[in-house]
Amino acid sequence: MYAGLGPGKRVRPTLVVRSYEAVTGPIDSLVDSPLQFSGAAIEMVHAFSLVHDDLPAMDDDDLRRGRPTLHKYTNEAMAILAGDALLSLAVEMLATGVADPALSGRLIRELVVGTNDMIAGQVYDTFPERDDHLPGIDRLVRVHRNKTGALLRASARMGGLCAGADAEQLEALTAYADAIGLMFQVVDDLLDVTSDTEALGKATQKDAAAGKLTYPGLMGVDGAEAEVERLRAEAHSALLSLGEPAAALRGFADDLAVRRK
Repeated sequence: MYAGLGPGKRVRPTLVVRSYEAVTGPIDSLVDSPLQFSGAAIEMVHAFSLVHDDLPAMDDDDLRRGRPTLHKYTNEAMAILAGDALLSLAVEMLATGVADPALSGRLIRELVVGTNDMIAGQVYDTFPERDDHLPGIDRLVRVHRNKTGALLRASARMGGLCAGADAEQLEALTAYADAIGLMFQVVDDLLDVTSDTEALGKATQKDAAAGKLTYPGLMGVDGAEAEVERLRAEAHSALLSLGEPAAALRGFADDLAVRRK
């Protein structure tokens, strides 16, 4: 409950819903729908990733979303177990809550693929020496297309699947999610150097202090801000084939580009 229902932006379940609407138009209700279960499941996996990412063996953070991280609020063992439970409960929710077995299976596949890719991104981030042969920007993109982007990609695709999207529509949603996934991280990196702990609800300046690659570190603040705008335009372009129903997704990209926390 502490990790799953705490304060947060709920970017991933919002993306599930907005992607659904980009295919079908506005929806009347989420109650007991595959969309509801998909949004809840993806947020549970995201919460699991944060709980484990904050552990002493990983990023060793004391603050998350303006509150003590779970291993500080309880203890390290409970945080590990709670993260494990969030992951398995997310899969169970899709397996038991979605009545159509074919759709349930496709949603579980998207969730699991996204989770595996997210974990791979965490590996690249935690053990950067594995990619020393790559230029810095390629290493950074590889980390964040997976660590940050994978669950956003899964969110968009799960929303599309719930809406019965065809292959072309799914491709558009995937390209959009890939663009905002990188953009989200560039903004995160910028906030880490331009904002403060009180505003963000988590520690700042940690990546630079740890010697990690960041977009401002590689491009400078001005270059990183330009990259945000490039990726915002790429996200808009990806949605052209979806027409007016994707207006909310365009607005969502705009909001993420200028967020302050």
